[in-house]
This record gives sequence, C-alpha cells and structure tokens, in this order.
Amino acid sequence: MTIAGYTTPWSTAPGQSVSLHLSCGDSVRAVNVQRLDSPAPRSVNWPMQVDIASIAHRDFEQGSFLRLPADEIRKAGRIKGISFELLLTQNEGPRTILKHGPLGLFLKNGKAVLEIDAASREILPAKRDTWLTVTVEDDDGCLAVEVKGHDALDPIQIRERIGVVAWRDWPGDILFGSDGEDKCPTLNARFAAIKLLTEDGEVNWTFPTLLPRGNILDKNQTLMLEVLNNPTFCVTSLRWDGGGFDPRIAPTHYDAIHCHDDDMGPLDWPASVIAQVPAAAEPGVYAFEVTCDSGTEEIVFFVSTREARAPLLFVIPTATYLAYADEFLPPHLYEWLCEDRGQCFAVDNNLRSLYDYHSDHSGVSLCSYRKPKATLRADYRYPLCGCPHNLPVDLHFLRFCHDNDIAVDIMTDHDLHERGPQSLKHYKAVVTGSHPEYVSMEMEGALREFLSSGGSLAYLGGNGFAGTVAFQDDLMELRRSPLEAGRTWDGPVSEQALSITNEPGGYLRNRGRGEFSLVGGAISLMGFSGARPFSRTPASHAPEHAWLFEGVASETFGDSGMVLGGAAGYEVDATDPHLGTSPDVVVVARATGFPDDFFHDPTRWYQGGEDEQNSRRCAEMTIRHLAAGGLIFSASSVAWCGALPETGEMNDVGVITRNLLDRLSMDRS
Repeated sequence: MTIAGYTTPWSTAPGQSVSLHLSCGDSVRAVNVQRLDSPAPRSVNWPMQVDIASIAHRDFEQGSFLRLPADEIRKAGRIKGISFELLLTQNEGPRTILKHGPLGLFLKNGKAVLEIDAASREILPAKRDTWLTVTVEDDDGCLAVEVKGHDALDPIQIRERIGVVAWRDWPGDILFGSDGEDKCPTLNARFAAIKLLTEDGEVNWTFPTLLPRGNILDKNQTLMLEVLNNPTFCVTSLRWDGGGFDPRIAPTHYDAIHCHDDDMGPLDWPASVIAQVPAAAEPGVYAFEVTCDSGTEEIVFFVSTREARAPLLFVIPTATYLAYADEFLPPHLYEWLCEDRGQCFAVDNNLRSLYDYHSDHSGVSLCSYRKPKATLRADYRYPLCGCPHNLPVDLHFLRFCHDNDIAVDIMTDHDLHERGPQSLKHYKAVVTGSHPEYVSMEMEGALREFLSSGGSLAYLGGNGFAGTVAFQDDLMELRRSPLEAGRTWDGPVSEQALSITNEPGGYLRNRGRGEFSLVGGAISLMGFSGARPFSRTPASHAPEHAWLFEGVASETFGDSGMVLGGAAGYEVDATDPHLGTSPDVVVVARATGFPDDFFHDPTRWYQGGEDEQNSRRCAEMTIRHLAAGGLIFSASSVAWCGALPETGEMNDVGVITRNLLDRLSMDRS
C-alpha cells in the first residue's frame, strides 16, 4: 500500500471538521470525500483545505520505553546511582536495559553486561520471567552494580565493582529499555519501583494501576518520568502474591508496567487535509479518497447523528473494527484463502491488532485509532475466510436500507459510550451491524436502559456483546479471559483488570451481563468454510412471530450470500438456559449441518457429553418480547447481513429483514 493514513477524529458530526493525516511517497493527484453507505459510492462536495505539497512518506516508531530527561535529572541534585525492579521477558538479539551517557547495561548473548567507557563486565546470565532488583551506584569512588533475584527457589545476589571507574554526573537522559539511537529494538520487560539515589535521599516513582494520560511524577510530585509508546499498565509486580486479582483492592500488587518492542502509541502525523462537514450533511460512512501515481486508497471515517431524524438507529461497531484492525496473520502461521493488501501491509510493517501477540508472546491489549487501519476498507477481504468481513458487510446492510427506503440514523458505538442512554431516548429501535463483538459497560448499560424503557433491539449479527472494552480518548483496551483459549491470546487470570478503569475485562457474561442475558444467545460455532441456510421452527408460525416471515414462501432460506455463501456462517450463536438465556426467548429458525471444521465455543459445557454437543451444532435465530413493550431479535450469525440482496434485487433474507425493520419502525409510541 503506497497510501496510508488515519483521521482525527475517527467519528465526527455534522457541522464539525475532520482531519486526514496521510503518508504517501508518490505524488498525490487528488483528494475527495466519498460517501460509502449509499447504494453506489458517491462524491460529496465538502469544503476542504488540502496541502498536497506537504504530503510525504511518514514513519512510525515501535517499541515502548521510559525516559528520565536530563532537565529533570538536574533538578534532583547530585546523583549517586539508580535502582529499579526488572522482569525480563523474551528478547531476541542484543537489547538495552539501562543507558545513561557512557554507562550502559545491556543484554548480549543471553548475559547482562555492564559497559562504561572502555570497561566491560559480564554480570550474570539474563534470567527470564523472574523479578530482579538492579542497582547501579557509586561505591566509595567505584562504580558498582548489584543484582538481586526474587525467586525463593533459585536466589541470586551478585555485586560487581569496576574499580577504575567512578559514578559521574553524565550529561543526557536516563533511558530504561532503549539505547535512544534505535541501534536495536527496545527491551521486552517489566519495570517497577524506579529510584534515583541522590545525596539528599531517594527519588521514587511508582507506576499507577490506572492508565495515566501523560507522564508520571515521582512520589513528591517533583520530577517527571516520561512513558513512551503505550506500554501496558496494571500488570503484576514483585509484590503480587496470588492473594487477589483486583488492583483496586491491592494496588501495590499491580505497580509495574510491561514494555514491548512492538508497542505503538498514537501517531502524530501532520494534517494533510481538513474537511468541513456541512451542518446539513447526512450521518453515514465516509472516506477520504486519495489518488496518487500508483493507485487509490480510501481512509474511512464516520459522521454520527446528533439528533434523532429516523425511528431506527444503526450503531456502527467501531470497537470491533479497531480490535481487528491490522490483524497480524503471517501466511506461514495461517492458511490464507485470499490475499488482501491491507493484511500484507500489517505483516510488512510489523503491526499488531488486539487479536495478536507481542513478540514476547504476551497479548496486545491496547491500541489507538490514530494509526493506519489498513484492513478497514469497503473492498476488504479477510484472508482466513476469503470473503468480506466487518465494514464491507455492514456497508452492504446500509445500502440495503437505502435501496428499500428504510430510514436509519447512524451513530458509532464509541459515541454511544460517551453520550450514554440519553442518545437513544428518541428512537424506537437500535440496530446492530454484523459483528458487534466488543462493548464497554457504558454501551451495554445504555442498551439495557433503552430496552427497559420500551425500546427494541435488532441484533443483525453473531458473536456480539461478548468482550469488555474500555476507552480513554483515542485509546481502546481489551483484556482477554483465559476461557477464550483456542481462539486468540488469553491473558492470565491475575491480569484481567482493565488499566483504563481497573474493572474486570474478559467476557461480560462473567459479570452477569453480556450476550445470553441481553440477546438470548452467544457464539456456539466458528468456522471458515461453507455457511448454511436457516429453516423455520414450528414456533415461527405462531401469530406473534409469523409477521416476521410474511412473504417468505419457503421454510428454508438464506442459501447464498457474500460471507461463505449463506446466511448462517463464520460465527453463529445459539441459546443456552444454563448460561443465562431467558425462558421467554423463542427460537424461530435454526441452521444445522455445519461442516466438521466449524468448532465449538470452548467455554460451553454439555451435561450430555459428546452426543449433546453434536446435537447443538446449530445457529438459532430468536425473538424475545419484552415486558416494557419492545422486542429483541437475534439473527445469530455474522453472515446474516452478507446474505441480503444486492441493490435492486430481493430475496428471503431481505424480506425478513425488511419485515423486522418495518415493524420496529412503527412499534414504539
């Protein structure tokens, strides 16, 4: 991809502006704004400030580390040494642990090596996954380094003196985990309890359990320690003893940070284009279309409604989009069924999504929307299934609505998170996209309040409302549960708490919320081969449900579609009373006969063993009528929206979806 970029904000509103931050090494010939969710993409004539001459190839830095600036060091007075706690994780090749002027503590060939001027001293084998206390200090005119290990079964305590060298007031910054020159990758490690040893005593920094919005002051609120490129906060430290899992109760057990050589903070590229969104602009999915000598790319953004103009509100699942963005799927690890240029861009640039591992095999839990999201495109094809996924499927639904005169307003889920239940007050129903997998507690709480007040929910996807996320400005955080093993990375039980809120992460269902209690079902199967059609159940013919299928002649429907060739596929949901499905949830259609490579959700347990498990290889479409007057419909499949008809056509999936949305548009008084 010659063109890459991002917008700020990612979601704007009519009457506001949006900036494009662009990287392109070729000559840019044109920039315009396209609306993507109309039946055919079309240009919109918005006022724009474009500085084509300033557009250039932009870089980004990877690798988090810590820096104590020289100006801050001078404030501390005469320095006698440095002390810190360190837990090394997996590192390939040479790395820097500590750097200050000519003084360096390095990893080389599996050993910790102290270097100063022309002197070098090998300290000890660099033991992984064990907390160490490292001190480098003046010792009666000599430089001394001490390493103390905290593994009770394999204790270490070494002190080495370099008699020909004394501690001096060296110029420059003190760096933890970086050489400051990019000669080698940053260090994969945890740091805690950093101290400057001065003639006047110690200057101490403690890492907070809550993700800070900036740098960190010492305990006396005097000196600033810089934190660069988004390391992970709220991880267990030397003080964690296994006695609890909540940083709010035992914050000293979580006063460490984890630095990774592939961490990436929010980018700060200059704005190449600023577009003014007219006050009369329609909410929708838009993109900056950038054309250069070698091709064209679209950088997607959203315009969210600020006042209700339609009875239905479509909530765009940007949390899911961001979780998947730039997923690292190297072909030598995963079988690609198609090649996508965005996925290749992610691999070539060593990018990571919230589905991926860091290079030291810890999970990626934090990302910013201020980065290229190369896999977020209208023409994206997911290599693992060879078909559209996420945004292009949701665009297919929105184009269906425009084609069938179904009026919907549009809001992102991040806007719902920020604006809360009041933003839903004037709607009759909320409509989801194909894969609203990740939600914050604020989003889910707003939906529950809306439903309890008489609103309805059209859940037109699968594997939704499952994972907890938290937001802070442009950042989103996701901590995965060990119960998700086999699908993606799984974090330790001790580190489920989100650093943004310190609340539990993982599945919402583990907190008595989420899919089963909200929409009636949750993921039951996942697979990348052929999707299946649905067949109506006897319950679907009851008068209270038959309206949904009016105009559908066949008992079986959904045998074609852009996602794996059918209406039930990729990830599908089913009910489970033991996990929270309400007794008044009614299954109105079921899909069976899934290929053997569709595997079960590993969190489910079946009392009847393998026979019962095999009998539950299904997707279950459901309806639940609520006491407050609304209803909840669940399509139960990520592939459902992809089975809608093309513009100007109609099929049974389209008839059912139109019946549903027409009913919900009228239901609430």
